[in-house]
Amino acid sequence: MSDADPAPPPAPRTDRTVPEKPSIDGLEDRWSAEWTDRGTYRFDRSKSRPDVFAIDTPPPTVSGSLHIGHVFSYTHTDVIARYQRMAGKEVFYPMGWDDNGVPTERRVENYFGVLCDPTLPHRDDYEPPAKPAKERRDFERVSRRNFIELCLRLTETDEQAFEDLWRHLGLSVDWSMTYTTIGEAAQRASQRAFLRNLSRGEAYSADAPCLWDVGFQMAVSQAELEDRERPGAYHDIAFALLVDGQPSETAVTISTTRPELLVSCVALVAHPDDPRYQPLFGRHVATPLFGVPVPIVAHRLAEPDKGTGIAMICTFGDTTDVTWWRELDLPARAVIQRDGRFRADAPEWLTTDTARDRYGRVAGRNAKQARRETVEMLTETGALLGEPKPITHPVKFYEKGYDPLEIVQSRQWYIRNGGRDEALRAALIARGGELTWHPDYMHHRYDNWVSGLAGDWLVSRQRYFGVPIPVWYPVGDDGEIDYDDPIVPDESILPVDPQSHVPPGYDESQRGRPGGFVGDPDIFDTWATSSLTPQIAGSWEDDPDLFARVFPMDMRPQAHEIIRTWLFSTTVRSHFEFHHVPWAHAALSGWILDPDRKKMSKSVGNVITPMGLLETYGSDGVRYWAASGRPGTDTAFDENEMKVGRRLAIKLLNASKFALSFGAAEPAGVSEPLDRALLASLADLVDECTAAFEGFDYARSLERTESFFWSFCDDYLELVKGRAYGTAGEDAATSAKATLAIALSTLQRLFAPFLPFTAEEVWSWWMDGSIHRAPWPRSGELRGSAGDAQPIVLAVAADVLREVRRSKTEAKVSMRAEIRLARVTDSDERLAALALIDGDIREACKIAVLETAPGEFAVAAELAPSE
Repeated sequence: MSDADPAPPPAPRTDRTVPEKPSIDGLEDRWSAEWTDRGTYRFDRSKSRPDVFAIDTPPPTVSGSLHIGHVFSYTHTDVIARYQRMAGKEVFYPMGWDDNGVPTERRVENYFGVLCDPTLPHRDDYEPPAKPAKERRDFERVSRRNFIELCLRLTETDEQAFEDLWRHLGLSVDWSMTYTTIGEAAQRASQRAFLRNLSRGEAYSADAPCLWDVGFQMAVSQAELEDRERPGAYHDIAFALLVDGQPSETAVTISTTRPELLVSCVALVAHPDDPRYQPLFGRHVATPLFGVPVPIVAHRLAEPDKGTGIAMICTFGDTTDVTWWRELDLPARAVIQRDGRFRADAPEWLTTDTARDRYGRVAGRNAKQARRETVEMLTETGALLGEPKPITHPVKFYEKGYDPLEIVQSRQWYIRNGGRDEALRAALIARGGELTWHPDYMHHRYDNWVSGLAGDWLVSRQRYFGVPIPVWYPVGDDGEIDYDDPIVPDESILPVDPQSHVPPGYDESQRGRPGGFVGDPDIFDTWATSSLTPQIAGSWEDDPDLFARVFPMDMRPQAHEIIRTWLFSTTVRSHFEFHHVPWAHAALSGWILDPDRKKMSKSVGNVITPMGLLETYGSDGVRYWAASGRPGTDTAFDENEMKVGRRLAIKLLNASKFALSFGAAEPAGVSEPLDRALLASLADLVDECTAAFEGFDYARSLERTESFFWSFCDDYLELVKGRAYGTAGEDAATSAKATLAIALSTLQRLFAPFLPFTAEEVWSWWMDGSIHRAPWPRSGELRGSAGDAQPIVLAVAADVLREVRRSKTEAKVSMRAEIRLARVTDSDERLAALALIDGDIREACKIAVLETAPGEFAVAAELAPSE
């Protein structure tokens, strides 16, 4: 909680405006409008950094609609924000929209029926087809600029729909601080950070093999990969061992699932300790079909127990091939192009007519077609040993892609991330140790990811709707582009688009000409910009005063599956620019699981949109279900829990109405043992809830508050209502009324982070201002009112009340039925406590005579004769 002087406890109004028939229906629209008009959640930037709790809110991807998984995780963030605000912090809680990148482009393509063709000229006043074509091949081609205009048009519509839903859910966001990752401020921050990475040597370009998505026609980073099980087959292929440069009768057999890459084979590899192949290291074999000599080499990554224990290195079949190629200094013989097809002309390393003719059978074909042709040729030549052995194996895909990834040679931009630098890797692992993780075991996922990096972070994308890479390249007098000496803009003119802006010292007429320049055509990967959300939200360099008040931030809430992307990449950028972590806490949410225990996702098609649920159960009912999910824990979608949440919200309305019906009393008037025991127990609850929230365990706080509340309603209200009506005299009534007011104020505030609409409604009946700006309850104030309380009193009262109710239920009589005689046996300590509340028990249970005796706890009740 805040170290500032504690705010005084809220003071009730003298007048109370309790509706005749309170309802939770319609509270969302009413209170959302009130909060906006009052500026309830507006960030007060006059506060100094120690008094601020800053949240690096995840900007949801704007590519359609929000689903119930978003509601789940964003509710977690909001309950923490609401607690911190009540605990005395000024909460910096902006919202961003992640509106650039592949998902947005694909949505725009399908929505409007268009495809971007950057070779086309811009058309003024362009309008997309009124009725989009059904097949992608028939989509209308538009210029890059027209395509971006359509992206901006659709994302603006989607973003408004997202904001409307978030407001309906009750997120306590400061909507005046909203940003977009394609906006000018975000572009300026993204380009500035990159240029500084470049100037310090942390960013570089390289013409090298990279993972390539054939469908999206773009490079992909290691963090965006996923394995998908696909059918395949092992093919045993014989390589003739060369003796004096000629093929011999001795063959070396390899097993491969990609026989079509034989033409790209540059070596065979086995483990250095494998005795089967140690005599062959340094010798050569001839590739089947093509007769190209390749060496047999040793490398630690070869797997002796996989296949025949020896593999072919192709450039490039997978990422291990790239590692072998780089570390063993092998030649590059790539034939698969960016479109996923084999190059049309025979490669230069095929030196015989036979080899070139055989290549002609795979030229221009995709991988699957080339595989069939290659297997046919291997069968014809006898190099295929036996039949292919069908298998199912993991194949690398871009996480949003539809085609298996290929590895192609291309020029890309990279940011160093420790994948090739052990010192940097160790420094970034140490940064992870500086964070407080919620839950703690998520830290291991971070460490495992960083430890397993195989290369630097590829940040360039061959797409259109994103932040342009802010560099140009000089073109020599011979027309060759000099990629090694990029031209960079001054930070003062950012953002720039190298496709439309001109570098310093040049004019537009020199674009693409000898002696002139060309602009980099690529954009940044969306993570390269999203990795800067603390800087973007905090207006880094644009508003230094604001940035100093919010950075480094206090919390990064996010899903656990993007630790490898968003969390790690943000840590990398902060490490380079500021030399420390970007936040103090990392709070991870789990997944939402469908009834089959599968993760809900758009790609699987099992997601549920939330608006219907919010209307059916109320936002507070849905929030209750969401907040019951513990940090980092996968949670099943459960409408029954939402029903429970709705019932709880209704109960809070009704219990508040009942408790407020007795009128006001001075808090200092708490004198009765039962009332003091309640406040002492309530103080313990406040301590427990506060500790849970300080540990980011919001679910624990909700669980304990709910449990206490139901006992308060079922037991305490029943026990005290007679006295509150004045049956035991004025002083006893005053004590009851004062206790009810204190307990109600405390419970309403404990519920406020979870049930914000209901809590605000009941608070408005008797308090001024918003409950969400009221101070969080403090146990010391409660204990001051509890005085010399004996907590055991409340427990004894609840036990006796429960047993009497059970007796009446078994006798099938009304709870208001009279008890002629009740006998309670119990320990001396508990009987002494019972004696303190004799009047409350007899009044609540309608007991004429209450007798007690030592013994095991039991209650025997004799009903009065019925009239």
